[in-house]
Amino acid sequence: MTHNRKYQAVVEKIIQNGKHGPYVVARCEELDSIITFSLDRNVWQEDDLPDPGTMVVLSRVRKKRAGWRALVGRYVNPSDEATSNRREQ
Repeated sequence: MTHNRKYQAVVEKIIQNGKHGPYVVARCEELDSIITFSLDRNVWQEDDLPDPGTMVVLSRVRKKRAGWRALVGRYVNPSDEATSNRREQ
């Protein structure tokens, strides 16, 4: 199911004053779409905030009326790259 998969995306922008708090807009090539995620500590799993151009891994992705939303986010790490390369072979 889509919501259990992990997707890599590139951070496009950080919205500091969103209606429900700060969030990130990221582009996912695999979905050919934007995925947003909150910077709340329950969602963003890192100690520091991502910058535009940073690769992130998003999971528990849900389709909302306004678009795709991820309920878990973190930075890409080397083991993600190895897993991605094995899937492509």
